Amino acid sequence: MASRRHFAALVTGLVLGVAASAASAQTTLTMSSWVGPNHLLTRDVLQAWATSVEKATNGRVKFQMLAKHPSAAPGTFDAVRDGLVDVSYVTASYTPARHPLPLLAELPGAGTTGEINSVAYSRIHWKYLQAANEYKGVKLLGVWTHGPGQMFLVKKPVTTVADIAGMKIRSGGGISEAAAKALGASPLVKPAPESYEILSAGIADGTFFPLESIKSFNLDKVVHYATFFPGGFYSSSFGFFMNQEKWDALPKQDQDAILSVSGEVLARLAGKAWDAADKVGLEAMKAANVQITEASPALVADVRRLTAPLAQEWIKSANAKGVDGAKVYAEFHEELKKVAAGN
Repeated sequence: MASRRHFAALVTGLVLGVAASAASAQTTLTMSSWVGPNHLLTRDVLQAWATSVEKATNGRVKFQMLAKHPSAAPGTFDAVRDGLVDVSYVTASYTPARHPLPLLAELPGAGTTGEINSVAYSRIHWKYLQAANEYKGVKLLGVWTHGPGQMFLVKKPVTTVADIAGMKIRSGGGISEAAAKALGASPLVKPAPESYEILSAGIADGTFFPLESIKSFNLDKVVHYATFFPGGFYSSSFGFFMNQEKWDALPKQDQDAILSVSGEVLARLAGKAWDAADKVGLEAMKAANVQITEASPALVADVRRLTAPLAQEWIKSANAKGVDGAKVYAEFHEELKKVAAGN
């Protein structure tokens, strides 16, 4: 009897030991977003990706969303690199000096949906741009874009380039800022969450945004006019990354599982989420009786002509980084066509 009790105790000890080992193998990483908890980036991209990672790792890797982002939005890269938060994202528009190559996906003349642009950009980034190591110091997991960017105005519509000249336009920076200057407007570079305050206070006359922002930032209460360009006339690109030390500490099995739901898979997830949110934004605009103007062929041609130098500037900056700018620019636009065709 004593031997049986001893055997049972050994078995119990082994089971408890295995359970304790399994528990200790579980990793919980912090994650944060500089937009609100109901914004698509937080809810439909970050949280959805986190769920995919938990599933892919059989629960070994989990995420805790911080109640408050630990830095200003433009400081997110440093916040992740320095360990203030383990996982987050940044838009290149906010850090164009640090991340000039992602501005490729922000240039006028991209695809007609967030999914098309995100997938094409992801393929080009991993094929050509990653080697330039602009995300040095963190583990880059994915890149994507928002939906086609359009013009939103408070006091009057824009039907010609002359209409926007002299206007104060809220911009996130990057190509959006450069495009505003090219059209003769005065850009005010402010993070997206500050847009309502800026527009409602009359500090800015309008803003450049994807359609989802009308609903996400309650702009249907202050925006009265919109001018839509085919496929938008700019975009914003995003990089999503993890603290390098936290990444290096993960077992290879979990690293591989995370990568399986990142990269192009994540780009498609983000693009689809943005397209769905853009539809909601459009409905909110219609409900608020926002006057929507489709850009005339003449306006489209004028905007393309005035913003054309931005592409040449990107090509020069890419060449300076050791990237064949003209080749990559051309291939990106070919990739946009492939993705649009379902390839």
